[in-house]
Amino acid sequence: MKLLITGITTQSSIAYAVAEEAMKQGHEVILSNPPGRQLSILERIAKRLPAEPVDVLGLDVTDPDQVDAAAKAVAGHWDHLDGLLHSIAYAPAEALGGNFLETGWDDVAEAVHVSGYSLKALAVGFRDLMAEAPDGAGVVSLTFDASRAWPVYDWMGSAKAVLENSTKYLARDLGPQNIRVNALAAGPIKSLAGGSIPGFDRIADRWGESAPVGWDTSDATVVAGPALFLMSPAARGITGTTLHVDGGHHAMGAPVAGL
Repeated sequence: MKLLITGITTQSSIAYAVAEEAMKQGHEVILSNPPGRQLSILERIAKRLPAEPVDVLGLDVTDPDQVDAAAKAVAGHWDHLDGLLHSIAYAPAEALGGNFLETGWDDVAEAVHVSGYSLKALAVGFRDLMAEAPDGAGVVSLTFDASRAWPVYDWMGSAKAVLENSTKYLARDLGPQNIRVNALAAGPIKSLAGGSIPGFDRIADRWGESAPVGWDTSDATVVAGPALFLMSPAARGITGTTLHVDGGHHAMGAPVAGL
């Protein structure tokens, strides 16, 4: 498969685990991050992946011109795109950590734009390339179960709800072009993204107590296989859904107190 993977921030991130596993399986990968410091970090991290050199693109998903330019750049490498991983989330500190009632619209709007609306922007921006995939294409976004109100997650939770609901509408509107759109709700992984949320450890450290098969917050690789599956032709009949990869935590009726 030919895959575009966005949002690698550290070697412990889920997106990195997906890219690494994709390369081990022989898939081709292009990576992207916003221009500037995040792109420089990605260029360094990319050198640790098993296949080199890895093409890296500057892509700010809130800028339509950059989305168009990135799609043209990918089209310069490949004649189609089989899979796209949306691993992008950001909320200002004022929108997290117990500030739900005090958060102003500007901060909420930024969280929703980057973490939710950007899925639509990417899917539409790369639609023509994905429509050329011979076995259909799969868009996969990473979420954190938006069906519940989590401690400290606040407006990021609302942004993820936008992301998950957009998955259904994108599945409806892109399905006729044989483009599938799904979300993957992973359990908490202790990475840079999780560490940026005040009080995140309050959720992560007790997750395994309610996960029937346990949960290792340091192991992002458990998410890589399911993400690649959803982007592959093996998932050709699956679209518009959210797949939980969380040790079974979501299915339990008696969660840990406080979760």
